[in-house]
Amino acid sequence: MLEISDHGRTWVLSGPTSSYALHLTDGDELLHLHWGPRIALADAEELAARALPQYRGFESPLDGHEEYPVEGGPRFVRPALSVRTDERRGTEWTFEAYETEGAESVEGAGGAQGGELRLRFRDGGLGITLHYRMRDDVVERWVTLDNQGPDLELLRADSATWTLPDREDWRLSQLHGRWAAESRLTQSSLTYGEKVLGSRRGHTGHPLLPWVALDTDATEERGEVYGCALAWSGSWRIAVAQLPDARVQITGGAGYDDSGLLRLAAGESFVTPVFAGLWSDGGFGGASRAWHAYQRAHVIPDADQDRPVLFNSWEATEFDISEEQQGTLARRAAAIGVELFVVDDGWFGARTSDRAGLGDWTPNPDRFPNGLKPLADYVHALGMQFGIWVEPEMVNPDSELYRAHPDWVQYQTGRKRTEFRNQLVLNLAREDVQEYLWNQLDGLLSSAPIDYVKWDFNRCFTDAGWPGEPYPQRLWVDHVHAFYALLDRLRAAHPGVAFESCSGGGGRIDLGVLSRTDQVWTSDNTDPLDRLAIQHGFSQIHPARVMAAWVTDSPNNQLNGRVSSLRFRFVSAMAGVLGVGGDLTQWTEAELAEAREWVELYKEIRPLVQRGDLYRLRPPRGGLSAVQYVLGDETVVLAWLQAQSYGEAVPALRLRGLDPTASYECRETGEVHRGAVLLHHGLRTGLHGDLDAAVIRLRRI
Repeated sequence: MLEISDHGRTWVLSGPTSSYALHLTDGDELLHLHWGPRIALADAEELAARALPQYRGFESPLDGHEEYPVEGGPRFVRPALSVRTDERRGTEWTFEAYETEGAESVEGAGGAQGGELRLRFRDGGLGITLHYRMRDDVVERWVTLDNQGPDLELLRADSATWTLPDREDWRLSQLHGRWAAESRLTQSSLTYGEKVLGSRRGHTGHPLLPWVALDTDATEERGEVYGCALAWSGSWRIAVAQLPDARVQITGGAGYDDSGLLRLAAGESFVTPVFAGLWSDGGFGGASRAWHAYQRAHVIPDADQDRPVLFNSWEATEFDISEEQQGTLARRAAAIGVELFVVDDGWFGARTSDRAGLGDWTPNPDRFPNGLKPLADYVHALGMQFGIWVEPEMVNPDSELYRAHPDWVQYQTGRKRTEFRNQLVLNLAREDVQEYLWNQLDGLLSSAPIDYVKWDFNRCFTDAGWPGEPYPQRLWVDHVHAFYALLDRLRAAHPGVAFESCSGGGGRIDLGVLSRTDQVWTSDNTDPLDRLAIQHGFSQIHPARVMAAWVTDSPNNQLNGRVSSLRFRFVSAMAGVLGVGGDLTQWTEAELAEAREWVELYKEIRPLVQRGDLYRLRPPRGGLSAVQYVLGDETVVLAWLQAQSYGEAVPALRLRGLDPTASYECRETGEVHRGAVLLHHGLRTGLHGDLDAAVIRLRRI
């Protein structure tokens, strides 16, 4: 709901439980009024009457109160917008008008129901439009910059600045990590000054996800939590600042530095990515469920369709593949109930190692003499879908593509071309590179019945140069736009093909890429115990519907050599989109039979896991950890016992999200429970020692 005051200078956006309010003064200063529990327009107008504080020496009354602080004038906070022309730097805007789109008038309130609010400002030839849209309880904010004057440079153009209410003892939550250890939740007290998070790697990055949450005293299921998430798959920055008066502001957007984002000539425009914000009074769990519901409803394509159980060949074969060998794996995968068979790296060009072949997206004639179609047809005949792995944004120096077009990569004149994993980054900002990739990938998807593409990105930007280009730093933004456009074009041309985002595991996970892909590869770390912490952090913002997780071999020969039971491996992976990545030709008949039972069980609980509400019952900090999914009258608990001392009892779990007046039958024990169920007996009978796991299902009766 969008309410607008009679004078058209106070706006209130409201969702089911929250409101966001802002006000424009007579001096065209756009002030933040409220973000939190629902309020009425009259409440916002009362706040507007006392929005600016008294002047204090060496301080600006605007700092900490503006919706979108620009550079210039009486301001000392980090500017969200920094513009430079040949004559001057900074912004002095005047308000032009507000607009609403997709909104119906509300009688007698001067307001509108739903839709988007646009506030239009101008500074000379530069038009600045601030966009607001409430979806459920998530506020989406972004900015359009339209230049109709002389050339100008955008040094910084953030998507939004979020202002929190005046409180003490704010705590910051963030997701940090590294390759194979992504999405680790950490919390720290916020202190005066700035905390800057971001990526200067050209992609979202493994070290940090573009999400923050702030609270003062929240628990998992109680208390207010403010969260912000950026929809951008390139370099990014989020700055969390506690100002001298203790106010807190969060500013974020594309790009990491302020050295230059884009140059806009007359007639050119730039639209920032969405920076979404959410308020919840349901603790961290309530905030997560709201984020998950928002993404399933408004971000993820076809989120109402459950993702299939897949097999991926990488850990079984790496680069040593053949059509016959893949057929053998496919037969075994089909026998255990797999629904999607994926051929990973090694099917194309001269790709017998990571030293050659990237960029040459045609099947290797020695390995697939008749192309991919015979294998795809065979996989389909086994009752499975067929998928492949690609890494279109990269090229090996040892490739036909690079030998023909060495100027198509990012590089600096006179400098060494840095290789990671023996590969360079293609300059997707170039139109000829974009067209080449379109022709290669469209041709590939047209050459065989391919149902699924795993799209990888296995190195960061380093030598991000573009010799001959007047403004080479634009490639940081234009690369991401070209990546998005290529995905959009392929999805439109091949609507039956699903896409997975991968970047050496979880190096490109954000709301931007999730709006164009069906799932993401959470981490290259497939160890089932390590995965619990990774998946716990991932679930703070993203839903299980997109969280791919595999069952691989034991000992874990990719990373740590840990030995774990098939039971523990499956239950760990069943918390998301289940996949299998082990060498099935080496599994015993007993292991294959057990695997089939686990796959059958997963298919039964899949709607709950992929579409249900998530409750994190116990975090993975040693001992017992557990998650619960609720959908309609059914609930399922996945529990893991990491370690147990002699004589130590397995603790009980109090379930959440159930009707306290109803009765629920446990399908594993036959017991009937009432209301807020305490799972005790089922856990004790299902968990028996270190690295054990259990699945417990309940149904309302």
